[in-house]
Amino acid sequence: MTLPNLFFFVGLPYIAIVIFLVGTIQRYRNTGFKVSSLSSQFLEGKKLFWASVPFHWGILVVFFGHLLAFLIPSGILAWNAQPVRLLILQVTAWAFGLSVLVGLLGLIARRLTNPRVKMVTTKMDVFIELQILLQTVLGLYIGYAHRWGASWFAADLSPYLWSLFKLDPQITAVSAMPLVIQLHIINAFLIFAIFPFTRLVHILVAPLHYLSRPYQRVMWNWDRTAIRDPRTPWSEARPRNN
Repeated sequence: MTLPNLFFFVGLPYIAIVIFLVGTIQRYRNTGFKVSSLSSQFLEGKKLFWASVPFHWGILVVFFGHLLAFLIPSGILAWNAQPVRLLILQVTAWAFGLSVLVGLLGLIARRLTNPRVKMVTTKMDVFIELQILLQTVLGLYIGYAHRWGASWFAADLSPYLWSLFKLDPQITAVSAMPLVIQLHIINAFLIFAIFPFTRLVHILVAPLHYLSRPYQRVMWNWDRTAIRDPRTPWSEARPRNN
């Protein structure tokens, strides 16, 4: 058990958790109404689709896949007991990881080339996207070079992560893992630590209550086609239905 291992796999996780909790609470208290992804989708919906959709769907599937392996490792190992099911899980996870990479490259290109997006881009935006890009590339490489990650994650990484929450860190297994996997773990903790200072924090205030709230009724008191002709991109008078 070397000093670097103690720092990266014991000290860094707890530092990241503290920064995450304190930073998120403080940011929400001070600038709660400014928490936003600053989306420009209404300006470029069609162009954004081919980057945003693959990225968001891919990262959701990959994230919840990791979460399930952490929460129910025994269930994942039972599922993987059948080689065909393990192969399906491996291929599916890698495909969604590739979806994250394709979407993220599109988002980065958009951020660097679109004048409107560049106007609201900060150094932290670029930094976090590069961090996620690095994490994605490492994950894809691990999926190719160190296969059946669903099984060794559940068998080795899940106990390590649970030991952190139990305040009894057990780092023997993670210390013996290949360097690329260790870098993947360390970078995950770094992303977790800087999370409150990036646009990613908007995930925590997602309007999930919209899924269960009643439908909003909208009533029109005029003929919309008389106010704005849907066949033309503009109208002589200022639209009343904006």
